[in-house]
Amino acid sequence: MPGTVTHLDRVDAAPDGRPPDPYASADHPMRRLTEQVAVDPGTWDDAQRRQVAGFFDELAPEWHTRAGPDCDAPLRDAFGRGVPGSLAGPAAEVGSGIGLTSATVAARFTPALAVEVAPEMLRRSPAGPAHRVLADGARLPVADGALAAVVLMNAFLFGPECDRALGPDGVVVWINSRGPSTPIHLPAEAVVDALPGSWVATASECGSATWCVARRG
Repeated sequence: MPGTVTHLDRVDAAPDGRPPDPYASADHPMRRLTEQVAVDPGTWDDAQRRQVAGFFDELAPEWHTRAGPDCDAPLRDAFGRGVPGSLAGPAAEVGSGIGLTSATVAARFTPALAVEVAPEMLRRSPAGPAHRVLADGARLPVADGALAAVVLMNAFLFGPECDRALGPDGVVVWINSRGPSTPIHLPAEAVVDALPGSWVATASECGSATWCVARRG
C-alpha cells in the first residue's frame, strides 16, 4: 500500500557523466519483470526462476568486471544513514551474485546469508563471511520473522516474502547500483507500495546509485 518516503540529500559528489547502461531501457525484459513481480508477486513461477538463473549463470564469468572498488559505497551509505544503529540480528542479501558486497552485509548483520538463485554466481562467491545459500528470493529458507534485514542490490523485490521473513523492527534495504539506469530498478515509492501493510522509507543517492531503507510504519 502507499507509504511515506523521506528523501535525504546526497553526501558525495554527483557522478561525472558515466555512459548509460546499454540494458537500461524502460522496456528491457528485466525491467518489465522487476515491475511485474513487485506489483503481483504471484505471477513469479518456476519457469521464470529457471530463465533468470540461466541468464545470470551465463554472466557469472565476467560479472567481476561490472564492479569497481567502491561497489559497496551505496550499501554503506544506506546502512549508515538509513538503518537504525540499534538494529541487530541476521540478514539475507538476496541476489548476492559473486559476493562482491557480501562482506559489507556480514560486517553489519550477523549472521548474514548470501542468497543467490544462479548456481554459477554462487559457485564463484567466497565461502565467508556470509553463508552461501542457493535459493529463490520469493521463498527464503528462513522462519517467519527471523531476519533483521533483507538486503536487495539489483534484485527482484517480493514484498510479501520480505514482510514474512522480517521481524517487527526489520528493514528492507533496496539499492540500484546505477539508479534509474539499472535494468532491475524500482523507485523508492514503488518499493514501499509493494510491501504489504504500512511502511515508511528513507531514500537517497550515492554516486550513480539510488537506495532506500523501508521499515514498518
